[in-house]
Amino acid sequence: MPDNTTETPVLDTLTAMIGASVDHNTLSPREFMLSRLAAMIAMGAPPASYLFSAEAASELGITADDIQGVMIGVAPVVGAPRVVAAGGNIMRALGFAIAVTDSDTELD
Repeated sequence: MPDNTTETPVLDTLTAMIGASVDHNTLSPREFMLSRLAAMIAMGAPPASYLFSAEAASELGITADDIQGVMIGVAPVVGAPRVVAAGGNIMRALGFAIAVTDSDTELD
C-alpha cells in the first residue's frame, strides 16, 4: 500500500524515481541531465517538467548553448515540430521561474 501520508505524495514519488535513476547509472551528473532534457523533448514534456529540472540543471552549469545543442541533436530524430514545442515549453518554464523569483524578492 503506498504511503500517502505526506503533503506531496506525487512530488515525493517523482523525486524518489529520479533519485533511483541517478543512483543506478554510470553517466556524470551533467550527462544525466542532458539525457533527461533530450528525453523530455522527445516526449513532448509540458513546461512543469522542465521547471522541475531547472534548478538541478542550473547547479550543474547547463547553459542555453547546451540546451540548444541538445535540441539540434534530437531534431532529426523527433522532428522540427517537437523541438519548436519544446523551445516554447522551456521558455514558459523559465518565465514562470523568473516570475516566482521576482515575487519572492518583492516579499523580502
